Amino acid sequence: MNYVDGFVAAVASSDREKYRQYAQDASAVFKENGALSVVECWGDDVPEGKITSFPMAVQCKADETVIFSWIIWPSKAVRDAGLEKAMQDPRFDMEKNPMPFDGKRMIFGGFEMIVDA
Repeated sequence: MNYVDGFVAAVASSDREKYRQYAQDASAVFKENGALSVVECWGDDVPEGKITSFPMAVQCKADETVIFSWIIWPSKAVRDAGLEKAMQDPRFDMEKNPMPFDGKRMIFGGFEMIVDA
């Protein structure tokens, strides 16, 4: 079964188009390095929780929107090699092309798929 990287972050609501373009460009790098697909989602119905929630997890501010994204890879081995290559790609040079959000508040992880219906 495939392998999935998942991400949740907070992006300034005014930077929606800037983030969309950054994500579009990043998806090309991931796909060039083995990703099967990249999905980026802009929060539309993301309630604030009382105990836990997406907004709480990323310390979302009033002028920010939660994004939720994932990358599907054919395997963990392809993901590990692909991410290593992607991070060396000049398009990911954080000085020349900084992320349009606070990466310190991003949540991410790799997941083994157990159901793909």
